[in-house]
Amino acid sequence: MTETTSSTYQVLARKYRPETFADLIGQDAMVRTLKNAFEADRIAHAFIMTGIRGTGKTTTARIIAKGLNCIGPDGNGGPTIEPCGVCDQCVSIREGRHVDVMEMDAASRTGVGDIREIIESVHYRAASARYKVYIIDEVHMLSTSAFNALLKTLEEPPEHVKFIFATTEIRKVPVTVLSRCQRFDLRRIEPEVMIGLLRSNAESENAKITDDALALITRASEGSVRDAQSLLDQAISHGAGETTADQVRAMLGLADRGRVLDLFDMIMRGDTAAALSELSSQYADGADPVAVLRDLAEVTHWVSTMLQN
Repeated sequence: MTETTSSTYQVLARKYRPETFADLIGQDAMVRTLKNAFEADRIAHAFIMTGIRGTGKTTTARIIAKGLNCIGPDGNGGPTIEPCGVCDQCVSIREGRHVDVMEMDAASRTGVGDIREIIESVHYRAASARYKVYIIDEVHMLSTSAFNALLKTLEEPPEHVKFIFATTEIRKVPVTVLSRCQRFDLRRIEPEVMIGLLRSNAESENAKITDDALALITRASEGSVRDAQSLLDQAISHGAGETTADQVRAMLGLADRGRVLDLFDMIMRGDTAAALSELSSQYADGADPVAVLRDLAEVTHWVSTMLQN
């Protein structure tokens, strides 16, 4: 009888998730602020992270939790901006099994009853850590009554409690909550930084992918690290040998660059019938119409810039 071994494969977004602030890319202002706060022992009792999907909000929350509770390899360390990653506290938080670091998804637990559980538990000291840390993801999904129930505890929490919120919809979070938190706006990752990260990930995976292909993935990700790494994962599987720009373009449903320029030329000449026929042909070949329009906008911008120069 043949024995089968379970796969240990991890998607790139999880495999290369940052473990320390030094690993975070594109968030220098936030890292600098947190570093100064830790060094001056001026750590806020509540943080709120906002930004588009995949920029590291929940990851940052976990790193903060590790920094607050890290005891160092010798067991005598204090709060630090550089968690060791090897002590019991760091390992338990990384593996998601720390009893004093509780994560809640507000998208599925929106009611006042869920918040009441937190309010009742904050009065008890941490079982094994320095701080009890409550991480609430997609906090904007909480109901109005849940937010109201949280206000008093959020304003005057016990010294051993820290709150970290994450949201993609900061405008939906009540001002009364925002005023009680230290806010960090996580930026979209710049293209050159993203390309460097993807190139490093590909090299670590022993995968060959061209720079043009990485540029296409970066553009499609729109500044989201998670989206970029997921697309890179797909591109590596899609390409046999070295992954090329053409393969990535086909994978993403993008039109060939030359055909986009042809379409632009038809539009500029006012040849409506030919332009509509070309667009229909590109759509039939698998190109996303929205992506074609985005490419046309980029060409228009490039041409207008060249004319100005």
